[in-house]
Amino acid sequence: MKENILHCDANNFYASVEMAKDSSLMGKNLAVCGDPQKRHGIILAKSEGAKKLGVKTGQTIREALQLCPDLILIPPDFPSYLKYSKALYSLYTSYTDRVESFGLDECWLDVSGSHKLFGSSEHIAEELRHRAKEELGITISIGISFTKVFAKLGSDLKKPDAQTLISRENYKTLAWRLPVEDILMVGDSATAFFKSVGIRTIGDLAQANESLLVSKLGKTGATLRAWANGEDDSPVKFYYETRQPESIGNGTTAEKDLTTREECVQLITSLSERVATRLRKHNCSAGGVHLLIKSNALTTRGKQTRLLMPTASATDLKTAALPLLDELWKEGTSLPIRAITVTAIYLIESGEYIPTTLFEEGELSQKHTRLEKSIDVIRDKYGYDIIKRGNVIKEKDVDFDEDSKPFKRQ
Repeated sequence: MKENILHCDANNFYASVEMAKDSSLMGKNLAVCGDPQKRHGIILAKSEGAKKLGVKTGQTIREALQLCPDLILIPPDFPSYLKYSKALYSLYTSYTDRVESFGLDECWLDVSGSHKLFGSSEHIAEELRHRAKEELGITISIGISFTKVFAKLGSDLKKPDAQTLISRENYKTLAWRLPVEDILMVGDSATAFFKSVGIRTIGDLAQANESLLVSKLGKTGATLRAWANGEDDSPVKFYYETRQPESIGNGTTAEKDLTTREECVQLITSLSERVATRLRKHNCSAGGVHLLIKSNALTTRGKQTRLLMPTASATDLKTAALPLLDELWKEGTSLPIRAITVTAIYLIESGEYIPTTLFEEGELSQKHTRLEKSIDVIRDKYGYDIIKRGNVIKEKDVDFDEDSKPFKRQ
């Protein structure tokens, strides 16, 4: 199998779009960040120059300014990022119909059927980089390989505006020397385990004892070891292939700390409305709910629960989330709450679930969902805010995080 899989990653995407919109910003140190007045003072993206000075995504604005005093701060412009993302995907699909999204700024391409028209994989990658820069003002890094995992590794190896080939002949030289946390799907907990047993590089993972990995990580351990050995036959999906999300969540940081249960209930109700609306748009039902709270000391705690009946009703999501709140937080004794996220989990396609018994709860859930679908119709016609629950916190006091954006990675 030849190296026919490309992974395209737009460099410093949000910041690059800002420079493409305003050429006077080109080459300057800038960062896209949340609004400090709304307590979202976190760096979301940075230019290449700011990156070289140590500015990192997730830093506070104060930390970034200490590293780069001349840093230009720009609020996010999500409609523009979506516009440029669509333009990039339009470019990719002009070469192949096998384009699998990994977010606004990343995707895989399978160009195995494109060589007769456009040349080799390397030539296609060169054309994509050139056209993205000339037509959109965006630079992209591209990894070329025989698996999706190694293609993604390749796009990370050289930045910005570069391409890297990881082939069957050189992957042990290029990929195996990289830190184990660089491989796809390896998070902090897996990295900590790997390092505790002496697995520090992707090469170490490739040669690790599979039984040990499975005993600690389950099937994921075997999968990661296979990936490290270049064993991944998962295909690149067609661009127009629909994909059911694994979870749907909405979160927000409150403008002021929440100190009473009533305030928390209001916010959870509002978030549940948003999540349920998106569930119904995806034709999904939730089999569980996860609640995450962040204190004003920036510590986070979360819990989840299974539902008796899958649902797409905000009422049911809220009802399931409130006992989780009471387990995680106590009014008067716990720290004030800074942010809350409600996430629908264990999703199934609506209609897949057929109750085996006529539970009263199931009938009630169906009534809730039918009512809320009727509300969806009214909101689609007159706007989301035309109908609100009586106990929901005023929407002007809620600034929804990126979870509520239509292009949030699923």
